[in-house]
Amino acid sequence: MPKVSQLSAWMENRPGMLAQVADALGAKKINIRAFMATAIDGRGFLRLVVDKPAVAKKVFAAHGWKTAADDVVEVTVADRPGALARVAERLGQAGVNIDYAYLGTASRAGKVNLYLAVGDARSALRALR
Repeated sequence: MPKVSQLSAWMENRPGMLAQVADALGAKKINIRAFMATAIDGRGFLRLVVDKPAVAKKVFAAHGWKTAADDVVEVTVADRPGALARVAERLGQAGVNIDYAYLGTASRAGKVNLYLAVGDARSALRALR
């Protein structure tokens, strides 16, 4: 269970912005292992774990996206009911507070499910068919 570098970035909140970020990282062969994206105070905010954080920071800087790096704990758990509870319980018993959490791929995962909160689910489903 390693400590890994997480990047956080602020950017414009507009249609296509996440695609622009993902494309910029993909162009440098940077694999996104986990991410969460949201809008805060009208701005886009992204947290992500990538396989090449130093290169990703350079990509973000080149695009003018304000970026910070923090250490997070990576815990691989089984995809089973109760797995999150066991981790959270152990941390709670140790007096460790969880500020936030999100999921990503384990190194042996071949596919993942992506959950997107969108303004118009019907249009999104149509666009993704």
